[in-house]
Amino acid sequence: MSTRDSHAGAAPDAGTRERIAGLEKGLAIIEAFGASRPRLTLSEAAQVTGLSRASARRCLRTLEHLGYAEFDGKYFRLAPRVLRLGHAYLTSTPVPKLVQPVLETMSERSGESASVSILDGTDIVFVARSTTRRSLSVGVGVGTRLPAYCAATGRVMLAAGTDAAAREALRAMHLRKLTPRTLTGMGELLDAIRAARSQGYAIGDEEIELGLRVIAVPVVDSAGRTVAAMSLAVQAKRMTRDEMVKRLLPVLEGGRRMLASAL
Repeated sequence: MSTRDSHAGAAPDAGTRERIAGLEKGLAIIEAFGASRPRLTLSEAAQVTGLSRASARRCLRTLEHLGYAEFDGKYFRLAPRVLRLGHAYLTSTPVPKLVQPVLETMSERSGESASVSILDGTDIVFVARSTTRRSLSVGVGVGTRLPAYCAATGRVMLAAGTDAAAREALRAMHLRKLTPRTLTGMGELLDAIRAARSQGYAIGDEEIELGLRVIAVPVVDSAGRTVAAMSLAVQAKRMTRDEMVKRLLPVLEGGRRMLASAL
């Protein structure tokens, strides 16, 4: 008997009863698109999402009808209307609006690019950013997602919980090397998260992009909950890890104090 069959006679719980399967499938289709998959055929969309061709087709055609997707006869791609979804989050959530002037002040003081990220599942997502001419990383902006396990911001947010919670979160992630310096071992990642917890900051040393170092601190609200992470990025050739702690950590701490009364 299959797992599905074994539960056929069981009454669904409240959470299952209140879910709309069609909406779940539609959102899965939207999330299937990205920088590495800017356009998808029907077969590719079905494969990426795990949906049947029929379900993927209905979702894509519905998104096309609503203006969220475009179709050229072979490929589907997202339409600009999708930006409404991200814009709705940014305008309804106080953190991006509160931190933007703080990030700009930090960038001006340090001469480096400043960012704020949140944890979303296995990724960190940039929700606010202030860049400088020195910025090394290209293609990183509001809405960009990066793996949490190798991002300094991800580690300080994972450090807010227990070791057990961090271990469970890491097990859900695809731990792969983005650069030769990326940590991927469970033990070494847990050590890095513990270090972030004890120090109050984390440093990503060329783990996401060669030549880029990032230092991050947690952003805590009035209830003591870690709601985001704030970071500064620097070209590795211009600043050592020790220099980052000496010169950039005070800037981050200053930014965090500026936010303390507002969150």
